[in-house]
Amino acid sequence: MDDVVIKERADAPEGFFEAEAAGLAWLAAAPAGAAIVPVIESGSGRIALARLREARPTPRQAEAFGRRLAATHAAGAAAFGAPPDGWHGPNFIGRRPQECRPEASWGGFFAEQRVLPFARIARAVGDLRGGELGRVIEACDRLRSGELDDDEAPARLHGDLWSGNVLWTADGAVLIDPAAHGGHRESDLAMLALFGLPHLDAVLAGYDAAHPLRRGWRDRVPLHQLHPLAVHAAGHGRHYGVALAEAADATLALPSTTG
Repeated sequence: MDDVVIKERADAPEGFFEAEAAGLAWLAAAPAGAAIVPVIESGSGRIALARLREARPTPRQAEAFGRRLAATHAAGAAAFGAPPDGWHGPNFIGRRPQECRPEASWGGFFAEQRVLPFARIARAVGDLRGGELGRVIEACDRLRSGELDDDEAPARLHGDLWSGNVLWTADGAVLIDPAAHGGHRESDLAMLALFGLPHLDAVLAGYDAAHPLRRGWRDRVPLHQLHPLAVHAAGHGRHYGVALAEAADATLALPSTTG
């Protein structure tokens, strides 16, 4: 069994590993998309994955990953918030559940299903303090208004794309452990920027060459980091609450994309 990694949790919530398997299959189905860890089997309380042999990444591999990630995103989704094809429940980021309810508006989906649920937990545990939750809510009100929406189609997102879920092998990057759903493609890139990735500039260059990013995307990075910052503020320390409030302020300062 040296070629298999088995993940097990006796206390796994219903659908925990099944959602992971569905997400991996959906991402793997993207034509010319990013490489995805193969699923050997999955079921209640466990999932078996192919073992990956890690290697040091190169800039060329990073650029190729950027191009392939663009193809994954371009494979699309049925709607913002849509779950992977064939899956009808929530997904999970870490051990926390997230709704996957299809929405016509990206901003409404992002505010209601990705930012506010975790921000409220962060306030309850004391990692958002004073008026900070109010600033996050104000930013989410702006999202729900639709004025930060654009004409981007729903992208096929990994949804938890931090560096720990990008494993480098001799053949390049392989993605693991998604919270896959339909969203805005800038969200995956913003999470890579938040937690760092080897040769990130090469990844972004490859991505932009394959599917050019919209003007002003760098200014919108804090907007798209609201979700991972809220998740971390809900359980990983006060400094994430501070960063979440600062990202909310940056979001409030953005120009409208609909004007």
